[in-house]
Amino acid sequence: MDLLRALPEKTMVLVGKAYNGDAFRALINHQNAWANIPPKRNRKTRICFSRHLYKARNLVERFFNKLKPFRRIATRYDNLAENFLAMTKRASIRICLRFYESTA
Repeated sequence: MDLLRALPEKTMVLVGKAYNGDAFRALINHQNAWANIPPKRNRKTRICFSRHLYKARNLVERFFNKLKPFRRIATRYDNLAENFLAMTKRASIRICLRFYESTA
C-alpha cells in the first residue's frame, strides 16, 4: 500500500488476482491511476480488464526470475535499502551484458 501512495498520475498498475480487492482498487483510483487486475471468478460486479495489456506483466515476472540466481539479492543480505538497490542495479547490468554478449 505504501508503494501505491507514491504512484504518479495516469499510471497503469498490473498485479495478480490476489490484489483484486475493492480497497486496493479504490486506492489506485484515488491516485488517478488505472488498475488492470484480472477479476476473480466470485466477483459480483463486472470490471474493466484488458488481457492484452496484462501480458506486459510477464516481462516483469521473467526479470525477477533472472534475479533469483544472485544469492545476495534473493536472500536480501543488505540491511540498507541503498545497498540493496545498488546490488539490484549491478545484477541488472550483468543480465543485460550477458544478453548482448557475443557467442562467437
